[in-house]
Amino acid sequence: METAIEIAGNLGYWFPLMETNGRIMALTLYLHPLASFCHKVLIGLYENDTPFESSFVDFSNAGSAAAHIERWPVGKIPVLYDSVGNRVIAETSIMIEYLQRHYAGPVQLIPNEPERQLDVRLWDRFFDLYVSVPMQKIVGDRIRPEGAADPHGVAEAHATLETAYDMIEEQIEGRSWIAGGTFTMADCSALPALFFGSIVHPIGDGRPQARDYLERLLARPSVQRVLAEAQPYFEFFPYRDAMPARFLEPAQ
Repeated sequence: METAIEIAGNLGYWFPLMETNGRIMALTLYLHPLASFCHKVLIGLYENDTPFESSFVDFSNAGSAAAHIERWPVGKIPVLYDSVGNRVIAETSIMIEYLQRHYAGPVQLIPNEPERQLDVRLWDRFFDLYVSVPMQKIVGDRIRPEGAADPHGVAEAHATLETAYDMIEEQIEGRSWIAGGTFTMADCSALPALFFGSIVHPIGDGRPQARDYLERLLARPSVQRVLAEAQPYFEFFPYRDAMPARFLEPAQ
């Protein structure tokens, strides 16, 4: 399969491609280092050592926010831009699939087998929808203006996390990774979901398999790199007071 850069050359496209250490860099990831969904895509990029440029999106800065809204009117991050073909790619799962299709590396985050693909996509969506989303509900409620809290919604989010943790505990038993024996896109999704989720709603001692799974994720070099880059921003996390001390200390 031709790479995106080879295809661009064959079609006669000429785009300003950055080069780092002799490696062509056509990709830009628009992100914030503290955003959990950005971590998901960063893990996918770092797993395969994919060259890319990161661009900080600061929504507190009117110019930065306006530029991103122009780039992707929904206004969500991350967003991936590929200068080969002048293409904007949104939604984290689509980004990872796009990277495998056009910038494949040694770690296959989506397997070839159709049935395993379904498992990977299922658990990828599971972590996004049933761990990350309720986690963000709980976090977001802490920074709502006075009188605007949503205790009922927060209680529902905690209940959703309880159910999700039980399902993870059952799914991960006898497995190294959530969708089988190899690290996949689903595990990219699992790390930020469980990392932040376990802070706002602890997994608990009664789910040893899920706790061990999180530790395996945390030991992954790609994950350690992502968290090291995020660490200077942890002071802005609304639940910083509940973060384990080991994550608040800069990596040695």
